[in-house]
Amino acid sequence: MKIRIKILCIVVPLLALAVIMVGGASYFLAVTAVNKLAIGSLNFKTEEVISYAEGQWNLLVDNNMVGNLSMEAAAKIAIEDFARGILRSPTEVIFAIDEAAHIAMMAGDTTILPEEAVALLDSTQVKQEARNFFFTRINGFERVVYTMPFPPFGWQIFVTEERSQFYGPVEQIFRTSVFILIGTLIIGVLFLFMMTNYLTEPIESVVSTMKYIIEKNDFTKTVPLYYKDEIGELSYTFNIMIQNLDIAYKQIKAYAFDAAVAQRRERKIRNIFQLYVPANVIDELFASPETMLLGANRDIAILFSDIRSFTTISEKMRPDDMVNSLNRYFNVMVNIIMDREGIVDKYIGDAIMAIFGAPVMHENDALSAVLAGLEMSEKLDEFNAIQIKLGAPEFRIGIGINYGIVTVGNIGCERKMNYTVIGDSVNLASRLEGLTKIYKEPFLFSESVYEQIKGALPCRTIDRVAVKGKTLGVPVLTARRSITPVEQEAWNFHEHAVTLYYERRFKESLAVFEKVCLLLPNDLASARYIERCKRYIQAPPPEQWNGVEIMYEK
Repeated sequence: MKIRIKILCIVVPLLALAVIMVGGASYFLAVTAVNKLAIGSLNFKTEEVISYAEGQWNLLVDNNMVGNLSMEAAAKIAIEDFARGILRSPTEVIFAIDEAAHIAMMAGDTTILPEEAVALLDSTQVKQEARNFFFTRINGFERVVYTMPFPPFGWQIFVTEERSQFYGPVEQIFRTSVFILIGTLIIGVLFLFMMTNYLTEPIESVVSTMKYIIEKNDFTKTVPLYYKDEIGELSYTFNIMIQNLDIAYKQIKAYAFDAAVAQRRERKIRNIFQLYVPANVIDELFASPETMLLGANRDIAILFSDIRSFTTISEKMRPDDMVNSLNRYFNVMVNIIMDREGIVDKYIGDAIMAIFGAPVMHENDALSAVLAGLEMSEKLDEFNAIQIKLGAPEFRIGIGINYGIVTVGNIGCERKMNYTVIGDSVNLASRLEGLTKIYKEPFLFSESVYEQIKGALPCRTIDRVAVKGKTLGVPVLTARRSITPVEQEAWNFHEHAVTLYYERRFKESLAVFEKVCLLLPNDLASARYIERCKRYIQAPPPEQWNGVEIMYEK
């Protein structure tokens, strides 16, 4: 919207409001004054008629003529003559209506229909003795009416005048105000249009000059100085700015080639890394791009998650529904991983492999991985609630986490590369995820993870196992974000019983594990150890026994 239009939109409503307020106030004051005049005039005549009628009635009373129809008729004729005598305009009318809604007296040139008489009488029924001032339509004309009762004859006397006789000048004031408003607006708009053209011409000159400079890339163009005021100062400073921009532009061209080379290099690196690394990681590492494509050995946390019985689930769903559910699942889980400063290394079908600590190391990547795993398990309940509403199968997942040395870097060829990690620590994380199916635990991690998070979360030993590809045993643990006091007591018993178990003190270990089952009746981990203790009490293991269970299933 142009400036002149904005000025018009502001000033014209203010101008119109001022005129409307003045006209409205004048009209209101005029109406108030005319109301007082109409009430006073009609009230005076009504009281005169009432006073004369009371005099006629008193004559009848004094002469004992009340009930004499001829004398009463003469009195009524006298009242009508008196009323006709005080009329001052051809449109003024004085009349009376009796209790039967008949016209009992008429002074003036008008005709009152029977239904109009009934309506007039009904308007005074609320309080018969009250004085009433109101507006009504009689014989097709708007009229001002003042009425008072005269009980001796059972009359309701009305003094009325056409509304235009009182309010015609007021309506003329209103019409004049409207004409003044329209004329004022027309003149004001024309004046404002001329003034805005006068004020905006220098600004339009600045705008046109700027457009010319942008289109032609010519910094020699300047703005003419129209006035010696703020707008003239604006034009002058604009010319100074253009001169400085011309100097700066020449300097920029001198560095254009170097900038283009740097931008090309930056674009290449970003395009490479955006294939597999979030944008915030690129921003953190871009200060030293020469290190981004180099491999390195470092300690990181690796998280594997997998949907249980995914093949069975997929067979029960239509392909498009399966894809929609899987996409919603990945969206929830990946957001949790990235919020914990991890990155998704790859998708393996329905499985997720994520790493924490590469390419950027953080204060405690192992704890971040564990917290991410716990949140994934918690958010799965919300995801399944939506699945149930959609009539889709619920998902169950297993999560395995390991912490250790891996080789991290770009692996592949020139045509296809992946930023990923390899090593035994990665394999162990995958095996731990597979063990969640055997131990009926949704979340497992290794002893190396426990050493990093010890004291931060409640943890519990599940077993010591030798996974596929390994002969040495690996302690396997789980954790919770928080546990109840009863669970805390049971977990303390459990850890003590595990220590006794690996010391071959099976009877003592059995007694403590049974305490755990009393506190947690459906505890599978303790029940598993109880079964082993009973077996080894009956048939003790060999001397070389180290408590490691062989678990080669994936």
